[in-house]
Amino acid sequence: MAIRIVQLGSRRHAREGVRVGAVRRPPRGVKKEDYARLDYYDVWLPELAPSEPLRAWIVSRPITPAWWASFARRYRSEMHAPAPARLIKLLAVLSSDSNFSVGCYCEDESHCHRSQLRELLADAGATVVS
Repeated sequence: MAIRIVQLGSRRHAREGVRVGAVRRPPRGVKKEDYARLDYYDVWLPELAPSEPLRAWIVSRPITPAWWASFARRYRSEMHAPAPARLIKLLAVLSSDSNFSVGCYCEDESHCHRSQLRELLADAGATVVS
């Protein structure tokens, strides 16, 4: 069993299981009852998304390697707070018995918090697949 890291709104993989939205805001222009049907998410966990100030900061200018490194440090710091750290550990433990996915809307995972979340989950002992 494993966690798959995905772009929300993308087509679901076979046997993907429950899709968790690690985003600060729900999808725009989509009715709540359509989130799962349209492959956004089944469960919303905004606690795993960057804080609103951090999200605003990262999109405030073009991303450079130094800017991204600073974002990654700040996001990881946020995820070490007790509540998100417990959620990450819970997902890691669940990955040994269940297939599910975690994602956000960004097209490029290399410049998205889900790349950092992938590493945090793996560091917590999760089985993570591409």
